[in-house]
Amino acid sequence: MSKKTRLPNIAEVSIVLIGFILIMYLFIGVLSLPIQLALFVSWFLVIFLGLKLGHTYRDMQKGLLNGINQGMEAVLVLTTVGALIGTWIAGGIVPSIIYYGLSIINPSIFLFATFVICAVTSLATGTSFGTAGTAGIAMMGIGHSFGIPLPLVAGAVISGAYVGDKLSPLSDTTVMTASLSKVDLVEHIRSMLFVSTPAFVGASILYLLVGFLYIDRSPSLSQAEDAMSSLAKYFHIEWYMLIPAITVILMLSLKKPSIPTITFGALLGAIWAYLFQDMTLLEAIKTSYNGYSIESGVDFIDNLLNRGGIAWMFEVIILIIFALGLGGLMEQVGILKVICNNMLSWANNAGKLTLSTLLAGFFGNFFGGAAYVSLITASKITEENYERLKIDRRVLSRNTEAGGTVTTPMVPWSDGGVYMATVLGVSTLSYLPFLWFNFLVVIISIIYGFTGKFIWYTNNSEIKKPETDQSTIRV
Repeated sequence: MSKKTRLPNIAEVSIVLIGFILIMYLFIGVLSLPIQLALFVSWFLVIFLGLKLGHTYRDMQKGLLNGINQGMEAVLVLTTVGALIGTWIAGGIVPSIIYYGLSIINPSIFLFATFVICAVTSLATGTSFGTAGTAGIAMMGIGHSFGIPLPLVAGAVISGAYVGDKLSPLSDTTVMTASLSKVDLVEHIRSMLFVSTPAFVGASILYLLVGFLYIDRSPSLSQAEDAMSSLAKYFHIEWYMLIPAITVILMLSLKKPSIPTITFGALLGAIWAYLFQDMTLLEAIKTSYNGYSIESGVDFIDNLLNRGGIAWMFEVIILIIFALGLGGLMEQVGILKVICNNMLSWANNAGKLTLSTLLAGFFGNFFGGAAYVSLITASKITEENYERLKIDRRVLSRNTEAGGTVTTPMVPWSDGGVYMATVLGVSTLSYLPFLWFNFLVVIISIIYGFTGKFIWYTNNSEIKKPETDQSTIRV
């Protein structure tokens, strides 16, 4: 006979959440222990609650494994991207992109150009991870040589990368959100344009203003020339070094699966290293696992190019697995369901409902550690209220992306936060203030919710907006 279980009450949920925050603070802020260990210890906090609620160890193991299984694609993408970065540096692909970028991009418009280039790349490929791991690394190198603070460059890279992650029909999060929200994919994308277009324009203006008002051109150009000279000394720089990058972008644009495509890109990088960079075939292949290593004596070259490889991603992969496992445990013992029930009773108008959807998505990233988890929590926790208030599901799907997808790189232990910090070499908290596109998406979504702008209703129902304005917007 199975043991009877119950849902936790709000006090028990609060204790677990507060305990989680305290563990993070103690392990990371006070004891300077790895964040992986903090997440692992947090498992036991949820397990103790689960035992109190009547769950068996087997049930909680099942929830833990289910949580990890939801993010296995991200783990495999991380593994292949690690291999790709290693071989693309060894093959001269990344150095060539940096070299040509330094020769054509003016420092004053560099941040704007970075944002736009990464946005176009992510729209074409549908992947923020792939964009940051290829074009993003190149932009970091160019920005470093221009003397621009790297957290600012990383903010422009990630902002651009998430334009496509939330808008491209090739993006897994875009497709998944449309599916979870039961909205046609094209209609979902059209709905997001009402938020993403002003956010893109606003972020572009901010990056242009900072570039023109802040960046000093003279010393930056001098550093750029030194960087180009160093790159040409240690790598064979030619236009055909860009062929692997173009190939991968084209394959992703043609909707080829990301994992085999990136793996093929890593193979091309190893072949290029053997053919054009004077490496033996064995040395070239080994860079896919161990990464690239150079001791040039030039800080710029050494700091930028000593990276990559599958082994370079091990700590990141462990962190994501622990975060996913914690999210699965919380789902199993009912913590997320209790949060859902409390949000349902509070969100009684379009503004509060928008805010609750954004918070549910952020909680999914904060406690579940993955974009996939955040999309599930944002859509499933709040969809009942959209039905009750007769608000069109296109608003649900749009808000789910705003709360889930774009907040992923804001959480240090989420898959997006860990990946971006590792690949770009800048901590999450350092680049966080410069995620201007991401923040604008959240802000604009909240403004729409509380003003009623672009909030559409079903069945021509007229529902009062907050305060005294009772007009509705219909399509």
